[in-house]
Formats: sequence, structure tokens, C-alpha cells
Amino acid sequence: MIPMHAFVEVAAYAAGAALLAGAVGVTLLYALRGRSIAILLTVVSAATVLATVAGIIAITLRMLITDHDRSVTLTVTVIAGLVGLGAALLLGRRLSAGTRALLESVRRAGDGGRYAPPDRALPAELSELSDELAVAYDRLEAAHARERALEASRRELVAWVSHDLRTPLAGLRAMAEALEDEVVTDAGTVHRYHSQIRAESDRLAAMVDDLFELSRIHAGALRLSRQRVGLSELVSETVAGTEPLARAKGVRLSGLAHELLPVDVDAAEFGRALRNLVVNAIRHTPADGGVEIVAALEQGMACVTVSDACGGIPEHDLPRLFDVAFRGEAARTPGGGAGLGLAIARGIVEAHEGQIGVSNAAGGCRFVVRLPLNV
Repeated sequence: MIPMHAFVEVAAYAAGAALLAGAVGVTLLYALRGRSIAILLTVVSAATVLATVAGIIAITLRMLITDHDRSVTLTVTVIAGLVGLGAALLLGRRLSAGTRALLESVRRAGDGGRYAPPDRALPAELSELSDELAVAYDRLEAAHARERALEASRRELVAWVSHDLRTPLAGLRAMAEALEDEVVTDAGTVHRYHSQIRAESDRLAAMVDDLFELSRIHAGALRLSRQRVGLSELVSETVAGTEPLARAKGVRLSGLAHELLPVDVDAAEFGRALRNLVVNAIRHTPADGGVEIVAALEQGMACVTVSDACGGIPEHDLPRLFDVAFRGEAARTPGGGAGLGLAIARGIVEAHEGQIGVSNAAGGCRFVVRLPLNV
């Protein structure tokens, strides 16, 4: 049995040698902290081997063993250290190769905008990083696509609004000049011109109001004053507010709420969204056709459905129906508005954490608004 004082002496020599080797390794790691993983792993392995060999040398020099035993011990230790060093080098090269492959994929994504994972097997951590990069690039691409679509819709909006402003302004100018130059003097024509000027002014004011509302939505400046209201009340108010337009066009308008559905909404803003949907439906429904608003509970959400008799929308137009200024070929008629109503409706519904969609139904279209239900 080794005496205690000898054991303490051997432990002290081994610890000192290991600490010295460890200090050298830490110094090298700090000096080489910006180098590749392979070099850092080599330094770690070399420091470990050096610490082990130094400790064994210190022990064998203090222990009463033969030169043969000392040589065998040192040889086995050095061989084991070299094997460990080789394994560390192989691991470092694999990590470096994986890192370079991942970096190359990122560079290619920067050039082409699409991220393609490396075609070689990666360590688990690098593979997980590659998956997260793929998800991040997909989200970035989707954001760029939305930005491009928004920019295209803005350009289209400018073109549409410019057209829709020029036409009534030209009419207003012509009527104003006719009245000013006394080209028309009979009371009936003068009264008609005054009525048309008032109507066009109201339409321009409504267009400016829509543009202001849309700008607030796009800027994220739409502030909602939520309160709990019954969805049936909003449906009733919408029907009452749009009934004169439906009557003037000869369209049957009806509203129905199957049950009491409380929702937390800004009554004014959400009511505007519903009115926009109903007005759009009335405008595109022929005389003797019908528009129906139904509020019901579907799959745990409050749903409002607006069905019209417009005859349907081409399938290729459905995805763009809520885009800014999109009206479709059939809707490009004077007096149809600036094509902002559906875009505003979508912005308001989404600001309420709701969903809005459209589909073709028998004889017309079916707009559906879904909102979280408060019980």
C-alpha cells in the first residue's frame, strides 16, 4: 500500500503537470479562437494528451518501478494519445467540411434567393441549423413576395385612382364652366348640373375616405376600440344601411342571425367591413336578384356569410379579389368605386384577428368572414 505522503506527493506532481499542460492549451485556444474547428479540436486533443503524458511521467519518476515498466507505460500512453489526436483531427475535418458545405449553401442562397440544404450528411447540430435556415429563407421569400405584390397593387392603385379621379373631375370642370359661362340657363338643366356636381363631390369624398382608411390599414395605424356587441345587431345595422341602395337597384336584401353571437369588435370599423361586402354584392347582382347576409356559429367561430347572385367570378380572379384596386374585367365600369372596398374589408377583418375568404356558389359568390367567438 502506498503511504499517504507518497500518494499526496504523486498527486501533486500529476496535478501540477496537468495544470501546466492545460494552461498551455487554454492559451493556445484563446490565441487561435478565430481559426477553424479542426484546429481548435486538435489543440484540445493535444492538450489532453500532453496533460496525460506529463502526469504519467511525473508519476513514474516518483514511483519505484523498473525502467522497463516505465517505458511500457509511457509507450502505451503516447500511442493512446496519438490515436485520440487522430480521432480529433478526423472529427475536426468532418465538422469543418460540414461547416464549409453549409456556408456554401448560404452563399448560393444569397445569389439566387433560394436556400438548398447541402447534399452531404451533416452533424446533428449543423443539420438542425440547416433546417432552420431553410425555414427562415422560406419566410423571407414569402415576405418578399408579399412586398412585391403590395408594390404592384400600389402601382395599380395609383393608375386606377388617377383614372377614376380624372373622369369625375373632368365632368365637374365642364359643368362648372357651363354654369359660369351661362352656356346653360334654363332652370331644369341648372338644377340637374347642381345635382350632378353634388353627387360627384360625394363620390370623390367617399373615394378619399377609402384611400385614407386603406393607408391607415397598410401603415398599421388602424386603432380599434373594441367592445362586446351582438353580431346580429351588426347584421341588422348593415341591412338597414344598405337597403336604400338595394331598393334603388331592384335587388332583394335579407339578413338573418341564427343565434346570439357576442364578439369583441370595433363596431364602427367592423360594420364598415360588412357594409363594403354587402355593397359590393349589391352592385354586382342584377335586378330581381338577391343578396343574403347570414350570421351563424361554425366550428367554434362566429361567421358572417354574404351571398349574392353575380353569376360567379372566374377562378383565376378569386385569389386577387381582395387586392388593392382589383375589380376584374366585368367590374370596370364607371361609378363602381375605386376598387378599395374589399381590400379595406380584408384589412379590417384581419385587424380583428379574423379571416375572410370568397368562393363561387350556385349562381353567384359567397363571402365568409370568421371571427373568434366570445362566450
